[in-house]
Amino acid sequence: MKPSLLTAPLIAACLFALLLAGCASVTSQPPAGSCTLDLPPDTSGEDAITAVLRAEGELVVAQRIDDLMALWGEGASITDAKHTPADNTDDQDWLGKDAIRHRYVRTVFPGAPAQATPADLEIAFTGGDRAVVTATTHIGGEVAPAGDRWTLVQRDGCWLLQNLTYNLEPQ
Repeated sequence: MKPSLLTAPLIAACLFALLLAGCASVTSQPPAGSCTLDLPPDTSGEDAITAVLRAEGELVVAQRIDDLMALWGEGASITDAKHTPADNTDDQDWLGKDAIRHRYVRTVFPGAPAQATPADLEIAFTGGDRAVVTATTHIGGEVAPAGDRWTLVQRDGCWLLQNLTYNLEPQ
């Protein structure tokens, strides 16, 4: 059977419609991590990481949960080492962004910290797209010298929080 002259334009129109439908279903991801902070394009990795950690503290104090959660990457986690860094059997973990959100809203925000500032940052790049930061955190009157370890990852040019392990200082 020989195709008619109308078949080729009809097939082309169908293919074009499928192409458009495929393009319409692609959605861009909202900005995340350091890319939510309106940093200059030439900001160094170290400065972007510092900005993310400072923003995390400021957003905790302001109790802005949606902006706070935008700093965290998918698959992120928080661990309370409970002052026993060599023994992880007593650790408490919050795995995934839903659990992290719950921790902020149910545990952190009710304490209404007036200040949550990381200090004494030691940033170690463990690859082009990963960094580990040891920090002393001041939360209100509590000071945890080198008690926090943050892991950040770089995705699409943005630095995102991947893990926080806190209470690392032995009692």
